[in-house]
Amino acid sequence: MAEPLRIALAGLGTVGVGVLRLLAVNGEMLAKRAGRPIEVVAVSARERARDRGVDLAAYDWADDMTTLSMRDDVDVVVELVGGSDGPALTLARNALSNGRHFVTANKAMVALHGMELAEIAEANAAAFKFEAAVAGGIPVVKGLREGAAANRIERISGILNGTCNFILSEMERSGADFSDVLTQAQARGFAEADPGFDIEGVDAAHKLAILAAIGFGARIDFDAVAISGITEVGAADIARAETLGFVIRLVGVADCDTQGNGAPRLLQRVRPCLVPKNHPLAHVTGPTNAVVVEGNFSGRLLFQGAGAGDGPTASSVVADLVDIARGDTGLPFSVPVAQLEPLEAADPGHRVGRDYLRFTVADRPGVLAEITAAMRDADLSIESLIQQGRSANGGEVLVAMVTHEGPERCVTKALELLEGSASLTAPPLVLPILRD
Repeated sequence: MAEPLRIALAGLGTVGVGVLRLLAVNGEMLAKRAGRPIEVVAVSARERARDRGVDLAAYDWADDMTTLSMRDDVDVVVELVGGSDGPALTLARNALSNGRHFVTANKAMVALHGMELAEIAEANAAAFKFEAAVAGGIPVVKGLREGAAANRIERISGILNGTCNFILSEMERSGADFSDVLTQAQARGFAEADPGFDIEGVDAAHKLAILAAIGFGARIDFDAVAISGITEVGAADIARAETLGFVIRLVGVADCDTQGNGAPRLLQRVRPCLVPKNHPLAHVTGPTNAVVVEGNFSGRLLFQGAGAGDGPTASSVVADLVDIARGDTGLPFSVPVAQLEPLEAADPGHRVGRDYLRFTVADRPGVLAEITAAMRDADLSIESLIQQGRSANGGEVLVAMVTHEGPERCVTKALELLEGSASLTAPPLVLPILRD
C-alpha cells in the first residue's frame, strides 16, 4: 500500500474530535477506499490540557497552529477553528502557499476569501476543499461540482441553517412564539448562546454564496447577497401560512438570468419564505438542511440530511481527505479562478412572483381602506386577505394578505406609499412565496 496521507489538524472542538474518532473507527475501511492510510501526525488547539474524550498522545502538539503548514511531515492541513480572518486565514494562506493541501469547514472564510485562497491553491498545485463548509454531512458541494457537472444550473434553493429550521418548524408544531422557541433551541444545543449569525441569516448567506459560485461559474460576491433573518416571524404568521396552505422556512435562493442588455446577472437572497406544502423543502423539519438544484437536463435534484454536528460534518471533512489521498485534487470552484465571471447583481424589482404581506395596524375604521388604496396605486393585486378580529382593548390588529403574481417592484412601491402612515404600528413583514 502507498505511503500514508499525513494530516495536521487545527481545532479540537466538536468537529475536530469527530474527525479523530471517525479516522480511528473507520481507518481500515478508509485506507482501502483511499488506496493508502490516512494518518494524523500533529494537532493544535487553544487549551492543551482540556479533556476532549480522546487520547492525543499519539500526535505532536503545536501551540501555534500556523506552524502546522511548515512541517515537512504534513501533506494536508485541516482547519476546524472557524472565523473568517485571524489565525484561520493565516493558516490557510500559509498552507496553500507552501504547497500543502487544505481542507476546511469554515464557510465564512470561504465566502469572504475563497477567491484568493483558490488562486493560491492553483498557483501551488494544492487542493483547496470545503465540502464540510456547506450543509454539514450532505455532499452538496461534490454533487453540484461533479454530479451535476453536465448541466447548466438554472436555480439553487435551500434550507441552509439548522438552527433557523428547528425554530420555524417547532413554532409550526407547538404554536409558540419565536423568543420562546429560541430559548428552547439553546437549551437543546441547536442554537448558540449568541445565535446572531444563525437567526439573522448570515450563516445561510455564507453557504449560498459558495454554492452560487460553483453552480453559476461566478466569482464569490458575498456582499451581493440580500439577507433577512427570522426574528420578525411570529406565531401568527406561522398560523396564517398554515391556513393558506404553506409553511415558513428560511430559504436561500440563487438564480441567474439576463436583464436589459442581455448580460447575465446573479440574484442571491436569504430570507423567510412561504413554501407550498407540495414543495420538497416544505417537509424539511428540525435541524436539517436541504438543497434543491435545478439543471437544464437533470431537472430537480434534492440533497437532504444533517446540516451540522460532529458526525455529519466530520464525515464531509474526511470525504475530502479521501479524495486527496486518491489524487483527486480538482478545482475548488469547478473551473480556474480566472474563468469565474464577475457577475453583476440582479435587480430584483422585475422578478415576478407572489408575496405574503403582514401589517400590524391600529384598530380603527379606514385602516384597511388605506392599505388597499396603496396596493391599488402600486398596481398590486390582492389574491386573499385575512384580518384578525377586533382587539379587546381597541389597540392593534393584524392584517395579512397574499398578492397575485406580479413584479416585485410593485410590492416595494406599495410599502413606500405606506411609509410613515400613522395607521401602521410596526414595520410590515413581507415574505415571498417560493414557487413550487
